[in-house]
Amino acid sequence: MSTTLYASNLPLAATEENLNSRFAKFGGVLSVRLERDPGGSNRRSAFIEMENAADARNAINGLNLSSFDGRLMSVYAAMAPVAKAAGSAL
Repeated sequence: MSTTLYASNLPLAATEENLNSRFAKFGGVLSVRLERDPGGSNRRSAFIEMENAADARNAINGLNLSSFDGRLMSVYAAMAPVAKAAGSAL
């Protein structure tokens, strides 16, 4: 079963390709999705889908708080979206 990770504090120069290369050192990468604003600019965060939980743990242990082009990248397990309750103010 695949596991999705969230990476933040990425450099503006981050691409799907260089993120894939970094994460592939720790296991199988199924997909990389760089977050972009409506204008297409890098939002300095990405979702990375790893093949399994062991690969995801290896990537977290190896990459969390590591330097990526002079920035300390944060990597952790992505949380599932929370459904908004009907009538909720949020």
